[in-house]
Amino acid sequence: MSCNSCSTEKGGQPKGCKNNGTCGTDSCNKLTVFDWLANMSLPNGEKPFDWVEVRFKNGRKHYYKNTENLTLSIGDIVATQSQSGHDVGMVTLTGELVRVQMKRKNIPQEGEEIYKIYRKASQKDIDIWSEARDREEPMKVKARQFAIDLKLEMKISDIEFQGDASKATFYYTAEERVDFRELIKVFAREFRTRIEMKQVGFRQEASRLGGIGSCGRELCCSTWLTDFRSVSTSAARYQQLSLNPQKLAGQCGKLKCCLNYELDTYLDALKSFPSTDIKLQTEKGMAVCQKTDIFKGFLWYAYEGEWANWHKITTDQANEIIKLNKKNKKVASLEEYASELVEDTKNQFENVVGQDSLTRFDSPKPNNKRKNRRNNKNRRKPKNAKNNAK
Repeated sequence: MSCNSCSTEKGGQPKGCKNNGTCGTDSCNKLTVFDWLANMSLPNGEKPFDWVEVRFKNGRKHYYKNTENLTLSIGDIVATQSQSGHDVGMVTLTGELVRVQMKRKNIPQEGEEIYKIYRKASQKDIDIWSEARDREEPMKVKARQFAIDLKLEMKISDIEFQGDASKATFYYTAEERVDFRELIKVFAREFRTRIEMKQVGFRQEASRLGGIGSCGRELCCSTWLTDFRSVSTSAARYQQLSLNPQKLAGQCGKLKCCLNYELDTYLDALKSFPSTDIKLQTEKGMAVCQKTDIFKGFLWYAYEGEWANWHKITTDQANEIIKLNKKNKKVASLEEYASELVEDTKNQFENVVGQDSLTRFDSPKPNNKRKNRRNNKNRRKPKNAKNNAK
């Protein structure tokens, strides 16, 4: 879902609209909601929903009431109410779908904390807003240096100016509580604006900054994921992943959110598996579980003292042995069950693409020189025969 400006040039390089997050079609931005109700008309007598969704820097969204009955569409730059002054953002959603989003996020339509839209942003508002955003990056460099000089255990990840440039919000991450009262004084003296400090989590920091994950795609938290659930190492154990912090951790330094995506499926598959702590009692000895294969439904057991020899059985066979053990009965050995599993070690490949055999070039080519020599000899024989006859 990209606009025509994002097409490629003749050399294959992307053009890019170079709007830096203010694309008019609103299709190049993250966390964009597709308005699937846009082409549907309201019943007769129904008024359109008077709330709109406005997005600010780094995907921050708020909902505002359109009290002035302005004709707004997706991509319009508007001036909105804030605690002090006004802010400038872009309309990302209008109509009945805004009602659905507000209901899903439990945002009330009545109360004291309801903000409204003042007007469509004028050129003066946009100029002030653009100048303030250009100041954010050099300010961030200085702010980090001030925090280092004061020896504060914190990291300033981003700065966001209000639309009228009257206030700057500093987003930071920290492991523990930080006393930044002296830091605020330094900021106010240096930057000459009102300062607000806001602590965010490490996952929220990664979602604001964005990036490319180890899978080669954009980070889930910066594109579509809005619900950050806690991820524990047990999720990796259930999926039989190696507990390597470098592979399991994301760019935020925490465990990857994608470890929870397939966890429920693994838990459902493990219901048919016996506990790996249960030992199998056989006449040959006690057998301990060494390995499980969730996809194929196999378990490997080894006798105590014979750890090098593993015996593969199915989950049904393991559950059957456990039931017999509960009745104080023992099976003869695991070899009886393992011998029933006939493995076909020959790899069979099917031609699903419809191409020719890959070994068609391996067969030796016929030697055409020998054939040509034989043909030449046969052609010469009749001439010799005529000469001999003469």
